Amino acid sequence: MLKVLFISQWYPNRYDQMAGLFVQKHAEAVSLFCDVQVLYIHADENINTFEIEEKQHSTFRELTIYYPNKKDRPFYSIRKAINYLIAYKKGLNMLQTENFNPDIVHANILTRTALIAYLLKIWKGTPYVLTEHWSRYLPNRNAYTGTIHKFVTRVVVKNAKAVLPVSEILKKAMLSNNLLNDNYIVVSNVVDSYFFEQTPIVHRGRKRMLHISCFDEQAKNIKGIIRATNELLKKRQDFELILIGTGIDYKFVHEFSDTFSFPKGMIKFLGEKTPEEVANWLKNSDFLVMFSNYETAGVVIAESLVCGKPVLSTKVGAAPEYLNETNGRLIEVADENALIDEMNFMFDNLDNFDCDKIKNKAQREFSYYNVGQIIFEIYKQ
Repeated sequence: MLKVLFISQWYPNRYDQMAGLFVQKHAEAVSLFCDVQVLYIHADENINTFEIEEKQHSTFRELTIYYPNKKDRPFYSIRKAINYLIAYKKGLNMLQTENFNPDIVHANILTRTALIAYLLKIWKGTPYVLTEHWSRYLPNRNAYTGTIHKFVTRVVVKNAKAVLPVSEILKKAMLSNNLLNDNYIVVSNVVDSYFFEQTPIVHRGRKRMLHISCFDEQAKNIKGIIRATNELLKKRQDFELILIGTGIDYKFVHEFSDTFSFPKGMIKFLGEKTPEEVANWLKNSDFLVMFSNYETAGVVIAESLVCGKPVLSTKVGAAPEYLNETNGRLIEVADENALIDEMNFMFDNLDNFDCDKIKNKAQREFSYYNVGQIIFEIYKQ
């Protein structure tokens, strides 16, 4: 069986179980076809020595190494870089002791992690592939900076056997930044299995649109959704807006909503929910509304489609690749007038969306098995 080592800059850890969750899902998908081990290195300012944590997750093992990262010590940056490399060496030595010598390294999130993969290629000749999720390459982010950083990124991308961005938009953004490779292949994120399961439908009086996000206003433009909802009230009042999630701008957005005179119960902020609860809310809503200014993919759109629910979204991330007239509507970024009109259209045309067809197509596309098989075929090449 092909041995694959997953490494990533972001990954679920003892401080944040949601960080890099999409990487963990890719690893689980690949583990259906390969022998997978995950090695994750995490800086920790609360410890004075290296700590190693081993976990069995589903069909693969996770090896997490926390390294000391005291910011108040002299030569902080140098110490951090050295400890980072020492942590990787410890992890690789452990794997080698256990006779796990990977056939392929799958590095996630540029650039430091990809540099480790590149060094392993030089040292041991192990080929590597890259998966990228980061939005920093997008034109409206302008977050991809630094001459040395750009040079190193170009080198590690060029030497990868394949580059696997999670959307076509991200691929184009990376290429526009001169991150060249002859083998770019878009591979979507995975949707968790509980989104595929049947859930009892709760009958309700109002039509329901649902928004799910991390409440980062710069990216998600939730205030735009609230303003549009307020204008939609002038046309109809037979609906409700449910918002799920938390984040840096949660309180700010909630207080902004309170400045409007919405009828009682028309807008509800539910805060953070478990993935299982999110799946249940999707299945008990009529459509998902997203008004993002930018995305690299938009896994919540895939989750909605797997639940058989159409999506109204701006043309960002993977939305233009996933959505068409059979499963949703697309509008331009920041066009609140279009958002109002399309919200109204969605409520008036819910019966025109075939939920079973939406669900069946999406469940084939975003399953662990399908995504894992796609990546496995790339490995074999």
